[in-house]
Amino acid sequence: MPQPPAAALALPLLLLLLLLVVRTPPPTGARPPPGPDYLRRGWLRLLAEGEGCAPCRQEECAAPRGCLAGRVRDACGCCWECANLEGQLCDLDPSAHFYGRCGEQLECRLDAGGDLSRGEVPEPLCVCRSQRPLCGSDGRTYAQICRLQEAARARPDANLTVAHPGPCESAPQILLHPYDVWNVTGQDVIFGCEVFAYPMASIEWRKDGLDIQLPGDDPHISVQFRGGPQRFEVTGWLQIQAVRPSDEGTYRCLARNALGQVEAPASLTVLTPDQLNSTGIPQLSSLHLAPEEEAESEEGEDYY
Repeated sequence: MPQPPAAALALPLLLLLLLLVVRTPPPTGARPPPGPDYLRRGWLRLLAEGEGCAPCRQEECAAPRGCLAGRVRDACGCCWECANLEGQLCDLDPSAHFYGRCGEQLECRLDAGGDLSRGEVPEPLCVCRSQRPLCGSDGRTYAQICRLQEAARARPDANLTVAHPGPCESAPQILLHPYDVWNVTGQDVIFGCEVFAYPMASIEWRKDGLDIQLPGDDPHISVQFRGGPQRFEVTGWLQIQAVRPSDEGTYRCLARNALGQVEAPASLTVLTPDQLNSTGIPQLSSLHLAPEEEAESEEGEDYY
């Protein structure tokens, strides 16, 4: 009489062993399984559910934690799970449940920011329904309601709420201050200054302790301004073309609005070619690097 193959006997035994492990209650006095109880209940539910949806038993659901975008029901409509944050992939079809559902105040949209001419396929991403800034009860300006809600869930003890629509009023804050520079006569020099404020700040440039606003009537000095790079920010530049020894001194970026003013100084040192040669510095390009650029050049490719 032919014997059944070993594989045919092994499969029923494996299924029987799995049923015994899942359904057999632990003996009295047995040590409880490791890990939080809510995780064990969640795995039991998933095992019973398989690829379909088992009867909903919420006592077996895992309790989601740290959900910065809020909670949504799972694919079976039974248990709570963390919703997707802004910028995360999502399911355009509400009946699908592959990437997950977006959180409160968010909706799933196709991202059209890619370069379609290069074959980039738009991806469905969670996007905040509102893009209007608002002021939080902590005195900080948030780009939109979704960012404020994330901060509120990350710090529940802070009781963060919306103080009022629109940004918080604030005196100017210099986010990027001008750096000290030294260069050789005949070279160009640029100082930069980036400021945040609401209402928007105005930027002025002055030299040393003088109250004369630059550029004045000096044709080789010019100033430029533009909004940004972020909302409610303004950036200003002071450019000195073909610097000469008389340009040496301290330049101040002064920002002001109705709530106050702030300033940041930076010094300019001007060398003649003879002075440069006497220093023994081989390359001119190393003279006018900002501190971050100096650090990057020293670290090389392993800087990041």
